[in-house]
Amino acid sequence: MTPARYRDIRAAVVAAGFGHDIEWSEGLSFPETAEEFAGEAIWVVLCSGFSARAARGIMDRLWPMLGFDRRGVLSCSDKQLRAVVKHPLKAAAIERIWRDRKELFADLQTHRGSVDDTLAFLETLPHIGPVTRFHLAKNIGIDCAKPDIHLTRIAQACGETVDALCRRLAEATGDRIATVDYVLWRAAEQRIVDSRALTPHAHNN
Repeated sequence: MTPARYRDIRAAVVAAGFGHDIEWSEGLSFPETAEEFAGEAIWVVLCSGFSARAARGIMDRLWPMLGFDRRGVLSCSDKQLRAVVKHPLKAAAIERIWRDRKELFADLQTHRGSVDDTLAFLETLPHIGPVTRFHLAKNIGIDCAKPDIHLTRIAQACGETVDALCRRLAEATGDRIATVDYVLWRAAEQRIVDSRALTPHAHNN
């Protein structure tokens, strides 16, 4: 994929109504508070296996429930939490992330030496795995690409890894690596690019 082809895809994504998401990606920065970090981690936990729309609906109901009484206990009961999340493992992960948010945020600060170090730490969080850690990393301002199925297909068609493809296009266009990731993912999700029709190792322009 040439930088010119990427720019065409980017323009098509903007024309499809997702320009604000590109601006959001370009402006991402490291969280300033434990609550901000916990919120991003909880969002990624919710998104795992769900559409963004479904996750947003749950998050809108969940966020007002998160809080602590004077004893440091979640202000909502386990039953209330599980009634909203409806997934025992996700509910347990959310409870732990929110309960331990200050400690987790402090630990995160000590793992900012490199992208790999940050990713390794994020994978230790409950319900964050080897792929979803990239989603969380991007959302907290780490400039990296998530090797999901769409990006993997596109990269294989170009004969590159996801990281190499996004890094090369970022260097050529001035977009962040995470933004290139978003543009290509959104293009595939919207069928601007049909990732399923691409042939691995083909020289696509």
